[in-house]
Amino acid sequence: MNLKLKLLLGTIYLICFSALMFVIFSNFDFKDLTDINFFKNNQQLLNDFKIQKKFLLLVVFSIFSIIWVLLLGFGSPLVLFAGFAFGKWTGTLISAASLSIGATLLYYLANFFFKEFIKNKFSSKIEKFVYFFNKNDFLYFTLFRFTGGGMPFAIQNVIPVIFDMKIKKYFFSTLIGIIPGNFIMASLGAGVGNFIGRNDSIVWLDLIKDPEIYFPILVFIVVLILAVLINQLFFSNKFSKHKKFKS
Repeated sequence: MNLKLKLLLGTIYLICFSALMFVIFSNFDFKDLTDINFFKNNQQLLNDFKIQKKFLLLVVFSIFSIIWVLLLGFGSPLVLFAGFAFGKWTGTLISAASLSIGATLLYYLANFFFKEFIKNKFSSKIEKFVYFFNKNDFLYFTLFRFTGGGMPFAIQNVIPVIFDMKIKKYFFSTLIGIIPGNFIMASLGAGVGNFIGRNDSIVWLDLIKDPEIYFPILVFIVVLILAVLINQLFFSNKFSKHKKFKS
C-alpha cells in the first residue's frame, strides 16, 4: 500500500476520532453519570423525539454506529444506548444490523488497503483460528463472533482478512454471531432506562436488585461461561489434536 495513502487515511482517522472525542467531552461531564436528573431529562428528550421522528432517530443512530465501528470503536456502549433509547427488541435489531454493516465496511477497507499488514501482524497469533476458518469459515466465524475470541471488537472485524472470507458470509456470520450478546446488552440498557423512569434517585443496590437489571447480568455470565466452553471445545482442543496429528 502506498505510504502517502496510509498517511492520508491515518490522518483522516485521527481527525474524525479527535472531533468525536471533543464533541463528547464538551457536552458531557463524568459527574452527570451519578445524576439521575441528567438521565431522566435526556430520556424524556429521546422519548419526545421518538414520538415525533422515530425513523429519523433510528437512521441517525445507525449512521453514527457505522461510522463509530469504522473508527475502531467498541460495540458495547452503542448496544447499551440502543436498549436505553429504543427498548430491548428494537435496540437489539438496530444495533446488530448497524454494527454488522459497519464491521463489513471496515473489513472491506482493511482487505483492500491493509491486507498484507494484517496478515503479517496477526497470522501467527491466530493460527488455531485460521485452521478452523479454512474448514468452514461461516460456521466458525459465527462461533468466533459469539464468543468474541478473547479479542476487542475492532480486531475481530479485520481478522477474516487473513483467510479471505467472502463479504456475504462475513456479514451474515457477524449478524448471527453478535445477536445473542446484543440482546443481553440491549436488555440491560432497557432495564436501566425503565428503572430511571420509575425512580427519582439512583440507589445502586436497588438498581442491581431490579429483575430487569440482574437477569441480563446473570444471562451474560452464563453466556460468558458458554463462550469459554465453546472456545475450548471448538478451537483449543481440536487444534491441539490437529497439530499432534500433523507432527
